[in-house]
Amino acid sequence: MAKKRRKQGGPMTAAGLISFYDEYEGKIKISPTTLILLAGLYALMVVLAHIIF
Repeated sequence: MAKKRRKQGGPMTAAGLISFYDEYEGKIKISPTTLILLAGLYALMVVLAHIIF
């Protein structure tokens, strides 16, 4: 049976001071389409505010 081999890094990565490839998941997930729509709506509100005031 083959043993799993761990990747060896330098002393900085072994100590946990530098970690690459950590997956970070935020608490809020917004799809790109929703983000573009919200940005467009915000821009429209700014334009309308400049016209009205």
